[in-house]
Amino acid sequence: MIRFDCHVHVYEEVSATRGARYVPAGPAPLGHWQAGLARHGLAGGVIVQVSFLGVDNSQLLGALSRLDPQRFAGVAVVPEEIDAAGLDALVAGGIRGIRWNLVRGAPLPDLESPAIAGLLQRLCERGLHLEVQLEGPRLAAIVGPLLSRGVTVVVDHFGLPEAADPAREPWLASLSRGADLSRLFVKFSAPYRAPVDVAPHARALLDLLPPGHVVWGSDWPHTQHEAITDYDRAASARETFGIGDDAAAVQALYGLSPA
Repeated sequence: MIRFDCHVHVYEEVSATRGARYVPAGPAPLGHWQAGLARHGLAGGVIVQVSFLGVDNSQLLGALSRLDPQRFAGVAVVPEEIDAAGLDALVAGGIRGIRWNLVRGAPLPDLESPAIAGLLQRLCERGLHLEVQLEGPRLAAIVGPLLSRGVTVVVDHFGLPEAADPAREPWLASLSRGADLSRLFVKFSAPYRAPVDVAPHARALLDLLPPGHVVWGSDWPHTQHEAITDYDRAASARETFGIGDDAAAVQALYGLSPA
């Protein structure tokens, strides 16, 4: 049974950072998401920093301050130079991971640079994971190297596959060659963000990953795709891809429990 919605964006105000790729027309209030959780019997979930707010996590932290920390957590976006004290403050506010949004040709971080290497080390020391949003063809260049550095990696949106056949996705092929996948998790969320049917990829991932390494997310408020779905449709379809039970993954990544 899926009990947690592990990928939503909550913002009471739309105040975009300079250079934002997309700015929604209106807010996504916390109360609206909570109402959706209640309608579908979901116990809690994870708020992910929305891209148009950049590294200003104040609205995310404000939302978390109003929620039960046993059932809700957050994923922040941070500057690469953030220090230990900055990360500790985020952890105290309910943050359990950070996110790299690298879609649409954004340059991949240089894992050998002192700033990135230091950031990854600080994440590992605090048990924080790194969530990566990146198209499938480019994932192979970064997922394996991150895992080899001891980082827990969460791949967004089924890995945003671009090949209809999972066997033709380079990152899945690279993982199939005996890699240690004990620190790799995948979010089954937003199937509409991929240009192909993600069902074969979901089956391939469930076969490839250890048990309890997949979580579901509604992707509410479905930015740029509001015309084709809504919370009720997304939540009603949460069992579609065969996750089964999300308890182990939610506990491992976010320390959450439905009790």
